[in-house]
Amino acid sequence: MRSKNGNWREARQLPVGKLLAMRFSCVSLTLFFGAIGLLVSTGCRKDSTSPPVPPPANVRVETVHAKPHVAAEDVVGTVQPKLRSVIEAKISGRIEKMLVVPGQQVKAGELLVQLDSREVQAKLDQAIAVRQQADNDLKRYEILRAKQVITPAEFEAVQSRRQVAVASATETETMLGYTKITAPFDGVVTRKLADVGDLATPGKSLLELEDPRVLQFEAPVPEAVIDKVKLGTRLSVQVLANEIDGAVSEISPSADPNSRTFLIKLDLPSVVGLHAGQFGRVAIPVSETNVLRAPITAVVQRGQMEMVFVVINQHAQLRLVKTGRRFGNEVELLSGVSSGERVITENAASLVDGQPVAPRL
Repeated sequence: MRSKNGNWREARQLPVGKLLAMRFSCVSLTLFFGAIGLLVSTGCRKDSTSPPVPPPANVRVETVHAKPHVAAEDVVGTVQPKLRSVIEAKISGRIEKMLVVPGQQVKAGELLVQLDSREVQAKLDQAIAVRQQADNDLKRYEILRAKQVITPAEFEAVQSRRQVAVASATETETMLGYTKITAPFDGVVTRKLADVGDLATPGKSLLELEDPRVLQFEAPVPEAVIDKVKLGTRLSVQVLANEIDGAVSEISPSADPNSRTFLIKLDLPSVVGLHAGQFGRVAIPVSETNVLRAPITAVVQRGQMEMVFVVINQHAQLRLVKTGRRFGNEVELLSGVSSGERVITENAASLVDGQPVAPRL
């Protein structure tokens, strides 16, 4: 140690053991930090090794574009038969025979219900007898008129009585026909509201009949969009998994005062599996917009995330997207992809981000 006057002198003599301990500690620290440096350098060299590049994948691509779409408001409704009838009796009578059951198919003119006809038959017999008597009187008076035995007024009175008798017989015969209630058209019996022994009277429903071959869709349309619907307009009707094109055949001229809606009816084509009473929706067009669409097969679902692979410089680039409405086999892309970009539409789920691809249309 150097003193204040510039001469070296020993300030203090340290023990030998303590000096050796200090030297050993320095060597140990040097070896420890050297080992850490070696491990760090080794680890860095190991992490810097890149994984093997997967081989190029043959993929099918499609360019996404914004396509015009008519924005519509869905209105719920019900499928109903176009031909529907409530069968009633035109005269009073006890039901003698009920010849059909619900679900039974019938032909036009087929007998459905037979009423007790004995009373009407008796009146018909009486009317026929009166008509026959009037015919005989008319023949006798024609002979008397030829002999100028009777006056013209007497002959005209006999003619009138004969006409009244004929009309009465015809009326009673018609009433007898009303005791046989027949089907007005080809259809299916849907409800039976009376049975044998019940008294049938005018205004009392006996059966309900409908034609399942000709159906229509009925829906109450809000007054805010009724001006978008015209007679003959073709609208899309969704019933279960069927999307049916229907034509507007009826529009109610006035709104329901309670619901403020107008009832419309659309004629539907014959579709397998379509039945009366089914629930459905009709799309009322409101405005037209452009929607960016892509095939549904291009969207990969992983948990709660939706993604697509976009081809950039012959590589598959992963994009997170948000989807919207579905249009057949296409889906709306709300974000993540721009119009004009090419998306992979085949085997997209087996790709990884950055994988080389060989695209084909």
